[in-house]
Amino acid sequence: MESRMQVAVVEQFGKPLSLQEWIIPAPGPGQILVRTEACGVCHTDLHAARGDWPLLPALPFIPGHEGIGIVTALGAGVTAVKEGDRVGVPWLYSACGHCEYCLSAWETVCAEAQFGGYTKNGGFAEYMLADPDYVAHVPDGLSACDAAPIICAGVTSYKGIKETGARPGEWIAITGIGGLGHLAIQYAKLMGLQVCAVDVDNRKLEHARRLGADVTINASQADPAMAVKQSTGGGAHGVLITAPSLSAFTQGVGMTRKRGTCVLVGLPPGEFPTPLFDVVANCITIRGSFVGTRKDMAEALAFAAHGKVKADIERQPLSAINSVFDRLTHGNVASRVVIDFAQ
Repeated sequence: MESRMQVAVVEQFGKPLSLQEWIIPAPGPGQILVRTEACGVCHTDLHAARGDWPLLPALPFIPGHEGIGIVTALGAGVTAVKEGDRVGVPWLYSACGHCEYCLSAWETVCAEAQFGGYTKNGGFAEYMLADPDYVAHVPDGLSACDAAPIICAGVTSYKGIKETGARPGEWIAITGIGGLGHLAIQYAKLMGLQVCAVDVDNRKLEHARRLGADVTINASQADPAMAVKQSTGGGAHGVLITAPSLSAFTQGVGMTRKRGTCVLVGLPPGEFPTPLFDVVANCITIRGSFVGTRKDMAEALAFAAHGKVKADIERQPLSAINSVFDRLTHGNVASRVVIDFAQ
């Protein structure tokens, strides 16, 4: 009799996930099988389940791209990992490895890239298949639940900060102090930046202050762009927009210092209205940043393994996934929910 696993499946866009039993897959050549220990829940999972983006995943599919687990089986030809290794199966599931982007260490924009929990089944399952050349290698001493948010929220915020080009002593404004933003503050402080945290929730702003934010601004109580400019002496040298809100994008450009860089990592549905005159007249750079490369991943995990960055997590069982999605929809998740398969 074939062994089975519990999974949470998107069968129809915009409908609750279905909890089902599926047959545990066997790894083919060049694949590995991972027994899932934990999987973070990201706003991207919510977008995937709703079908918010132009490229739709094929139904049915299993979301989850912050899956951490133990390698339990190897397909033919696998040498990059061994059984018993703890690995993460991230958003960047695989890439071609030979295009101009892969050869220049920009595999995240490879035209043949596959994405975990989107074009490939992800971590809302007791077992998952993975490409051994693209898994994250979890350092010793970092638990599965602590590692899970780092392989998406952590690396995305870390890479986004680097893409702002802000230097030690300069200002960075971080908008949206949730799963990505609370990690971004920690990475930014480690990189020597002065941090201005922006959100509409006073509880999240209090959390930002505890994490080391130098200035906090409630965007619902004041013009956030003007407040950032006043607090930073002319605007932030770098702005990182993590909030899944179009208004935050417009506000973010307004927060940016002349000749500064505004980096977009949030992905709300819709079109971004760009204030062209301000962008041109103030020589502002607007840059998209998409998760991070394997090198960025290793760096982001190393900070966490050394205890310098820690995600604020809430553990939930897989059976609670629809409740978690509902809370995400209404902004009722403080930082990061992690599905703990030990529960």
